[in-house]
Amino acid sequence: MMPLTLADAGQEYVIKKIGGKPEVKKHLENLGFVTGTDVSVLNTIGGNVIVRVKETRVAISREMAQKIMI
Repeated sequence: MMPLTLADAGQEYVIKKIGGKPEVKKHLENLGFVTGTDVSVLNTIGGNVIVRVKETRVAISREMAQKIMI
């Protein structure tokens, strides 16, 4: 298991665990980051990570990406 920030761009991964406080977990869940979901990093720009999850592109901060384990 590794954080999403270490993922190779364009590679498909499966979310194994989401860490953080309950409100952070809920926010990520609302964005589509749910355990067992496929996810891939599209790009990293200025500390933010652009991710494809559930056929949607989402930009999240590096801190949020650190809480998503793949």
